[in-house]
Amino acid sequence: MSWGLRRPRLPVRSRRRTGNDVEQPRELVAVTGARAPREGREGRPDLLHHPFRELAALRGDEHLDDPTVLGRPAPRHETPTLGTFAERAVINPRHSVVPPSDIDPVRIAAAMNPAMSSRVALRRRIAFREGRSVLVLGATGNAGRMAVQIAKRFGASHVIAVGRDASRLAALRGPGADETVTFDRADRAADVDVVIDYVWGEPSALAMTAIVTARRDPGAPLDWIRIGSVAGRAIPVHSALLRSARLQLCGSGIGSVPPRDFLAELPELAAVHTGAIDVRARAVPLTGVTETWGAETEDRIVYIP
Repeated sequence: MSWGLRRPRLPVRSRRRTGNDVEQPRELVAVTGARAPREGREGRPDLLHHPFRELAALRGDEHLDDPTVLGRPAPRHETPTLGTFAERAVINPRHSVVPPSDIDPVRIAAAMNPAMSSRVALRRRIAFREGRSVLVLGATGNAGRMAVQIAKRFGASHVIAVGRDASRLAALRGPGADETVTFDRADRAADVDVVIDYVWGEPSALAMTAIVTARRDPGAPLDWIRIGSVAGRAIPVHSALLRSARLQLCGSGIGSVPPRDFLAELPELAAVHTGAIDVRARAVPLTGVTETWGAETEDRIVYIP
């Protein structure tokens, strides 16, 4: 998914033909991108050495006029090699929403994909309601940290943050976690209602087994939403877990959620703008992308042209 903020003063309009021979308007916008998440960089030599190929959050030059947020949800058939990291990119102007006039583009770019991932998952993939408990697997990452805050804003009665690093987990108490648990103690969260999973792979498989087998009421619904896959793209799910409990697995992203639904949620990122959601962002000149692409940092790096 790629996004842009703010049109240039002299927009360049063009039209192109699509496969069904319907003309689509296009407009040239100024953009900047937030660095891809770790799962999008690790194990991918093409992305490690060619960061400009990765799809990511984008924003425009804050010195340009007409502060209109312009977004382009990527079609399902697009691959990460079709991303947009550049000073200018062509987008469809129909995919746009208007932000507050005093918006901070760096904060929005940093929060765009991480915050939208959990927001869209809770609003568009399951029937979430206030009073339900939420567990966030991989809560110490940028997306997980925001998921903790967003679940609380949505009225979750109890939010549990799960991760490997106990010290980093402890820091999530302030942003909204009611409880923190390491992966080896996932059974302590057995009676949770919703799991937001940014980890997948073997750690999630072990956590899923521990949680499902320890539930006091196996008939209580458990919505498990897979968003990220930093620990692996596949997991072994024992058939007993699916038949012995009301475990409902689903994924969330482009494809399972239509682009129009993502666009409908964009205005709600005002919570980022007002400071209601804590965002750790660090602005870096686009010329420094090579030096910082693989850097280890807890901040979300935002590249500025």
